[in-house]
Amino acid sequence: MNNRAGKTIQNLSGNTAYFSFCPHPLPPVPDIEIDAEMQQLLIEAHKKLALLNALSEHISNIDLFTSMYVRKEALVSSQIEGTQCTLDDILNPNIDENVNADVSDVINYVKAINYAIDRMKDLPLCNRLIKETHTVLMNNVRDADKTPDEFRTSQNWIGGVGSTLKNARYIPPNPQDMIECMSALEKYINNDDGADPLIKAALVHYQFETIHPFLDGNGRIGRLLITLFLIDRHEIISPVLYLSCFLKLNRIEYYDRMSEIRKTGNYEQWIRFFLQGVSETADDATETIRKLNDLHQNNISKFMDIPKRSKENILKLFNYIEREPIIETVRTAIALDLSRNATAKYIEILCEKGILKNTAKLGKALVFSYDDYLNILRKDT
Repeated sequence: MNNRAGKTIQNLSGNTAYFSFCPHPLPPVPDIEIDAEMQQLLIEAHKKLALLNALSEHISNIDLFTSMYVRKEALVSSQIEGTQCTLDDILNPNIDENVNADVSDVINYVKAINYAIDRMKDLPLCNRLIKETHTVLMNNVRDADKTPDEFRTSQNWIGGVGSTLKNARYIPPNPQDMIECMSALEKYINNDDGADPLIKAALVHYQFETIHPFLDGNGRIGRLLITLFLIDRHEIISPVLYLSCFLKLNRIEYYDRMSEIRKTGNYEQWIRFFLQGVSETADDATETIRKLNDLHQNNISKFMDIPKRSKENILKLFNYIEREPIIETVRTAIALDLSRNATAKYIEILCEKGILKNTAKLGKALVFSYDDYLNILRKDT
């Protein structure tokens, strides 16, 4: 097979022979055809991103929302790969003692996202940054032995449990072709060719997933690459746009549309799907930030009648639960540098105000949750 997207390559011979797919370098030839439908989708997506950026600029505690959004993205992106845990699991105040393999996957992805965004202050969006981010993602977790700091040196494949090279659903380029493909992708990412950044983001994500340069973690890194690229191109000013929820909800179509490119070279159908995802995700992020901000302002207004001597510490606790919405008394007291009794008193006041709820017990310790806040973030997780 040889089409606009790439060609199949025979590897080895005889009984060991298999075919891998080697994508052609980007951009596609001929160029992407931007018809009336795609043009309208582009206009809508850019409009939604502009609205999200404007909101991000005018909300004082956007960094707080961003940190929670990163955790939600890490959870949902990991769930796509089969990780079985919930938002409450990764916010558990005793997570250090109760960590398991699934939770570790999510925690590492939070670290990887934060690492990559910070590293982009010093490095361009390049293969070195991708490898470093993958190292953080795979640190001390299951499959951590799968060369986390390097591109693979062996053949991988995609298929169901027990699949082999003989019956795999998809076989990415062989290791030698893969290195050349990643080099070409790096050049494309950093080539300012005047293409619309959203179209380019769609192509970059598809190409990375098609190359599959690591033995594990490709999906999570590939989805993060979308956000990193849009930050790099100043399409988003805060890292609050993650497509994992959209891709999770439309998982079968997501895989089918990328497979369609490899089969027929039809990039346009994938780009239209991707642009729809950007619009819906931007809408969702905008709505979430507004809800969280409204909740913040509404609860702040509940502190008007609190005596001045207590108010400062109440606000300190309130700011803390917006970062850590599931708490227990002892750890919270340590984090806020307050006595246990004082912290318990302030927690009781927030319970009386209807902000915190006693939701569980960890041993002898009571656990309190900022449920209204969590319910906004739990959507699609």
